Amino acid sequence: MSGALFELGTDGPARILVGIDGSDTSLRAAAYAAGLARRQGSRLIALYVAPSMALAGQLATTAGALMQTQREIADNLRNMVTDGAKLVGVEASFVLRRGNPYRELIGVADEFRVDAVVVGASTRSGRRFVGSLAGRLVRDAKWPVTVVP
Repeated sequence: MSGALFELGTDGPARILVGIDGSDTSLRAAAYAAGLARRQGSRLIALYVAPSMALAGQLATTAGALMQTQREIADNLRNMVTDGAKLVGVEASFVLRRGNPYRELIGVADEFRVDAVVVGASTRSGRRFVGSLAGRLVRDAKWPVTVVP
């Protein structure tokens, strides 16, 4: 070992994706992911997937109100990500997509070539893990998935 060089740095993730939706568990997941990004020197990508407009599309007034609400949620989450990233000193970006959260998380993870995914545990009764988004990601993902309670 006398001639071996010690490698400085980390083998940890360079890009971390966190799914956020404003729920308590997703905000805890975002805080965890931000801390991990800070410690690892990683880039943080926060994804909010707005629900699909398929059902609301039948009524114009309902669709308009729903779109406005989703815009407000996205704006609030974007501000939280931006402010939080500045506070902890990490590079972060906010991504807004519409559709199925599982498909969008996988699509964004592939698009940004992330090394790790962090999500909050489901809060729905009976879906705490089995059958939840987190459970599907753990089962099907190509990267490490951390589920924050």
